[in-house]
Formats: sequence, structure tokens, C-alpha cells
Amino acid sequence: MIFRRKKRSDAAEQAPDSLPGTDETALAEEVLPDEEVPDLDAEVTRAPGQGPFDVSEVPGPEGRLDLGALWLAGVPGMELRLEIDQTSSQVTAANAVLGGSNLQIQAFAAPRTMGLWDEIRSELADSVAGVGGSTEVVQGPFGSELQARMPQQGPDGRTVFAPARFIGVDGPRWFLRGVLTGQAALNAEAAEPLLDIFGQTVVLRGDGAMAPRELLSLTLPAQPGEEGQEGDEPEPQQRSTDDLNPFERGPEITEVR
Repeated sequence: MIFRRKKRSDAAEQAPDSLPGTDETALAEEVLPDEEVPDLDAEVTRAPGQGPFDVSEVPGPEGRLDLGALWLAGVPGMELRLEIDQTSSQVTAANAVLGGSNLQIQAFAAPRTMGLWDEIRSELADSVAGVGGSTEVVQGPFGSELQARMPQQGPDGRTVFAPARFIGVDGPRWFLRGVLTGQAALNAEAAEPLLDIFGQTVVLRGDGAMAPRELLSLTLPAQPGEEGQEGDEPEPQQRSTDDLNPFERGPEITEVR
């Protein structure tokens, strides 16, 4: 596997008006004029035994890419972009990029007795409304999801609305969040392969004590010949959804599969 570092532009570094937890570049690529609303034809189709999965539910990675707390599936033509926090050098999110679509995936610790998605979904809706956007709760393949529209200034100075779909799944002591942007936020056909990636994701929560909403640690995939090397992993640092809701994104590492 070959990786290359991606540098951020000044505009991406500032990103004061971006949607929490989303890819600002992808949002800018597909915008909705005025009050146009996408028809995603979403239905609840999740069957018993469908993922995302806990590590206890699968025999092993089975061809998935090992990112530490996540085992991530891939599809032909997909790019994997890993976001890295500049301060801690921690990998904070995985992005599956396919065509004009992006799926950001993050996993968090959750309480033993209750899920997080209902509460986080409400907080995201309040955050979008606070900057003049709009949201709607709809039923998608993983249950309730949040369709969001964020106001932005278009090239001609008019207000346009950038779409995003927030999906979430509560697992045993973990919560997995996905954010679809670009074509996948508008078109069910474009979203299908990325939703399949999300559904095939495996979460490794670990047995250690963690605060609710603490970000599960991701790692860079091992390069050929690097297995067993020591001293390459940074010290783990606690991160949470509260840390990641603000808008700055770190540098990225990209793999083309």
C-alpha cells in the first residue's frame, strides 16, 4: 500500500462555516439552490445480523483493512483518506472517497446501558440550525438518520445549501457515526456502495474503561515490511465528539484501493 500526505489549502484550514464532522471540500462540490430538497427514497431495510458489527460477531478481519478500532471494508476505485490531528498526531477519522462522494467514519465509546445516537442527532440538528441551516430526521437503511442542509455563499454570491447525511448506529458500548457528503448526500444510487462499506465496518471497542463519547483510537495501516516495528505509534490521547464537532480538520493520508 502506498500513502501520500495531502496538504490543506488556507480555505480548508479556516473552514469556520463548515458542517460539524464533515468534509468541507465535498460539501462545496454539490449544493442545492434555494429550497430544493433531495428525494433519497430511503427505507428501513436493515435485517437481523446486518452490520456494522462488533468484533465479537466476526471471526476476523476477512479482507477488511485494519485501522485499530475499525476494520474497514473497501470497494474497487475507493480512496481511503485518514484525518490526522496536528497536535496529537492521532488518526481521528477514516474517509472512504468514491467518485464524487465521501463517507467519513468515526467510532466512540458509549455507556453500557444506553445508546448515544438519539442525543447526538439532536445536538447536530441544533448545531446546524444555529448557523441558519435546516435538518430533517428520516428513516434510512440503519434506522433514523439526519438529512442536513448548510447555507453557503455560491460563486455568484447567492445563498446555496450544501447537503449532508448523518447516520449512526449504537453498538455494545460503542457508537459508530457516518457522514455522507457530495453525490451520496443527494443520490441513493451514489450512496449505496458507501452505505455498504459502513454496514460492513467492524468496531473494536476494547475492554478498558473509557468516558462516553471518547473517540476510539485509529491507527495507520501497516505497510509491507513494517509489521512488528516499534516506536511508530504515538501515545494515545483522549478525544471525544465534543472535541471533533469544531470545524478544523487535520492533514490527510490517502490510499487508493
